Amino acid sequence: MHESVLDAVGATPLIRLRRVAEGLAPRIYVKAEWQNAGGSVKDRAALWMVRAAERSGALRPGGVIVEGTSGNTGIGLALVGGVLGYRTVIVVPDTTAAEKIAALRAYGAEVRLTPGGIPGDDPRHVINLAARVAAEIPGGWLADQYGNPANPRAHRDTTAPEIWEQTAGAVTCLVAGIGTGGTLSGTGAALKEKGPVRVVGVDPENSAYGGGDGSPYYVEAIGHYRHPDTVTDTWPENWDRTVADEVVRVDDRTTMLTARRLAREEGLLLGGSSATAVAGALRVSRDLGPDDVVVVIAPDSGRAYLSKYFDDGWLRRLGFLTEPGPDAPAPLVDELPVEPLPVVPAAWTVGRARGVVEGAAGPVPVTVRDAPTAAPSEILGSLAPGDLDGAHDDAPVRAHARPRPPVVGAGETVAAAREALGDAPAAWVVRDGRVVGQVVRAGSGLAPAD
Repeated sequence: MHESVLDAVGATPLIRLRRVAEGLAPRIYVKAEWQNAGGSVKDRAALWMVRAAERSGALRPGGVIVEGTSGNTGIGLALVGGVLGYRTVIVVPDTTAAEKIAALRAYGAEVRLTPGGIPGDDPRHVINLAARVAAEIPGGWLADQYGNPANPRAHRDTTAPEIWEQTAGAVTCLVAGIGTGGTLSGTGAALKEKGPVRVVGVDPENSAYGGGDGSPYYVEAIGHYRHPDTVTDTWPENWDRTVADEVVRVDDRTTMLTARRLAREEGLLLGGSSATAVAGALRVSRDLGPDDVVVVIAPDSGRAYLSKYFDDGWLRRLGFLTEPGPDAPAPLVDELPVEPLPVVPAAWTVGRARGVVEGAAGPVPVTVRDAPTAAPSEILGSLAPGDLDGAHDDAPVRAHARPRPPVVGAGETVAAAREALGDAPAAWVVRDGRVVGQVVRAGSGLAPAD
C-alpha cells in the first residue's frame, strides 16, 4: 500500500533475458524501469530534483517547474508537480514521439514545441529555450536534468542499492545508455564502490559520446546530437566519463530489430534506448563467462513509440525494414537499381561544387554536414546539372539550392514509390535513415507502364 503515487517510484524488478541471450554464458537481466509510476527511469531523477529544489528554496510554493526534454523527464516532472501542486511547463523537440507529447498533456503539463536538429547555440534549441522560459515565468524553476546533481544522486540512492540487493552482490557488469549521463554515472559510481563492477555505456552509432560525428540518429532519449554549426559543444555535467570503463556504439538498425525481438521473443515491449542498451549488453556478454551477472538499465516502455519503432510503415519509409512482408509484398525499392549520389555540403562555394553537380546522374543533396550520406533532416535542398550555370565561383552553393526531389524508403513497395514519385524523373532512396542514392523512372521499374 502506498500513500501517494510518489511512493511508487523505484523498487523496479530485474527480469532475466532468455531467448535473445541464448548461447551467451552470463546471466543477463534488464532493470524494468518502465514500471516506475510515470513509466520511465526519469521518474527517479524528477522526484529527487524537485525534492532537492524544495529543500534549497529554489522551488517555492506556487512555483513553476520548467524543463527541456525529449519527453520522459518531462512526464516525471509533470507527475511529481501535479501531486505536489506545481504547474509544469515542458519544452520538447518537434521530433519527439507523439505518444510522449500526448502523455505530457494528459498529466497537465504545458507543452512548448521547438525545432529539433538545430545548432546548440540557437536560442530555439530545447535547452536554451527552456532556460529562457524558466527565467521569464514568475517563480520559474529550471530542473536542468543535464547539470542538476540530484539526477545522478537519485541513482546513487536508489537504483544502485536496488541492483546490489537484488543480485545479492553478484552483479559484475552494468550496462546503460548515455543520455544526460545521470543514470549511468550515478548507478555505476555507486556500484563500483561496492565491488569490482564493470560499467559499460551504450551510445547510438552516430552520437558524439561514443566517438560518432554527432549526425542524426533515430533513437530518442539517448546520445548526443551535434549540429555542425554549433560553436560551443557543451556536454552534460552529469555525464561523468570516468565512470564508464568503455562505450559501445550500436547502429539504429540493430536497435530497431532488437526492440522487435525483445517484444516477440521475451514479451518485453521496450523503448528504443532500452533496445540500444540491450543490444550493447548482448555484444559485451560474448566475452563474459558463466559467473558474470549483467544488469541492463531499460529506461522505458515501447508503448511510447508504437508509431515509430514498432510501426512497419515508419520503418520502411526510413529503410530500416527492407524484407518483404504481408504488409509490403515484393517488389520493394531495395530491389531496384540504386544509383549512388555524391553530396555537396552547404558550406562549399559554387566553384568547388560545380564539377560534382555537373557530373552527377541526378539532383545532388545539399547538406549541412560534409559526409558521404545524409539524413533527410540535414538536407537543405538539391542541385541538378545546369543549376549553377552563370553563378559566380565564389558564391555560396546553398543560395542556388532548389527543393529536394521525392524521397522513398528502401523498404517501401515499388507501387508506393511510384505514387511518391509523381511526375518527377527521379527519387532519392533512404536506407537506414540516410539518403544513399536515387532511382530513376526510365528503366528502373518505376515507369508508368510497369
